[in-house]
Amino acid sequence: MFVYADNAATTKMSKLAIETMVPYYESVFGNPSSLHSAGQEAKEALENARATVAACLGCDPREIYFTSGGSEADNQAIISAARYGARKNKKHIISTAFEHHAVLHTLNKLEKEGYEITLLDVKEGHNVTAQQVKDAIREDTCLVTCMYANNEIGSVLPIGEIGAICKEAGVPFHTDAVQAAGHLHIDVKAQNIDMLSLSAHKFHGPKGVGVLYVRRGFPMTNLIEGGAQERSKRAGTENIPGICALAAALKDACDHMEEHTATVTAMRDKLIEGLSQIPHCALNGDPVNRLPGNVSFCFEGIEGESLLLLLDMHGICASSGSACTSGSLDPSHVLLAIGRVHDVAHGSLRLSLSHYNTMEEIDHILTYVPKVVQQLRNMSPVWRDLQNGVREYIL
Repeated sequence: MFVYADNAATTKMSKLAIETMVPYYESVFGNPSSLHSAGQEAKEALENARATVAACLGCDPREIYFTSGGSEADNQAIISAARYGARKNKKHIISTAFEHHAVLHTLNKLEKEGYEITLLDVKEGHNVTAQQVKDAIREDTCLVTCMYANNEIGSVLPIGEIGAICKEAGVPFHTDAVQAAGHLHIDVKAQNIDMLSLSAHKFHGPKGVGVLYVRRGFPMTNLIEGGAQERSKRAGTENIPGICALAAALKDACDHMEEHTATVTAMRDKLIEGLSQIPHCALNGDPVNRLPGNVSFCFEGIEGESLLLLLDMHGICASSGSACTSGSLDPSHVLLAIGRVHDVAHGSLRLSLSHYNTMEEIDHILTYVPKVVQQLRNMSPVWRDLQNGVREYIL
């Protein structure tokens, strides 16, 4: 049996998304900046897609900018807020310790330019609270950027509460919603979100296309110069096939969110219950406020890379953390941020599900993960030391 359980890394494109793209390669292939009929046909498709995305997020189409993905959108949002803040002599930014590297690396860059960065602690409940944000805001705070949901451990942050606090304090609020869009209800106006990033390939759309929502009137800083596309805020000929497929996939995900959430949550809960029976393991992430499809565990006495390779031999595709850092030998910064020690963080497993998964696949996972964990422990000198009392168990 083949089981794809790495949907947090990327999702299978839906037939709808694929079928939506084809006409924009074959017949409606004009450049939307061209004045002739072929270009204007493409321009109409672009603006229809923009309106569709805006309706899904609860905003005006003029507040939607298409990008190459979530990382670009994160970068532009954060840099825009930083530059605007600097003009008002405000150079303090608040974020969390378990953000995606697209956010953390951008903040590191700004820190070298003289900005002060506050990363909120996430050890308590593997999440942050709105009160933490409120307590961290200062007179010189120019941005709060908190992810909507964590990509590794699935914790869903109190975005509406954080947005309300930021609005009251007059501080711009950005959220990286790459893992949330299409899976959780988003209403940028009701939640007081000023900027939001998302990426199509996380909800069964194509890779290489994303969205940056920016509240109308907020000053943006360009990352890419060279043309008047996207109201002169993001140069480059628009990826019309990808953009139209993104819009179709997002609308489809939002239209079927309730039924998909019920299906995926049931599979997630069965996985969590079953894997919890393995001795000396721990669930990572907020146990209540959690993405429907995320299951993240640490298993003591094993190495995550070996676990992934052996599971792959049994047809199970999983990960040990973020796909963006899977080539690194360092333990996940997310797991370290929630308080996992290095030895335990190395033995992590992330299973991320979609509505394409089945209960039969969950049974397959529950059959082989315990066997593989035990197989690795039997070969591990660390596990032998734990059993012989040379070392003390952590989990």
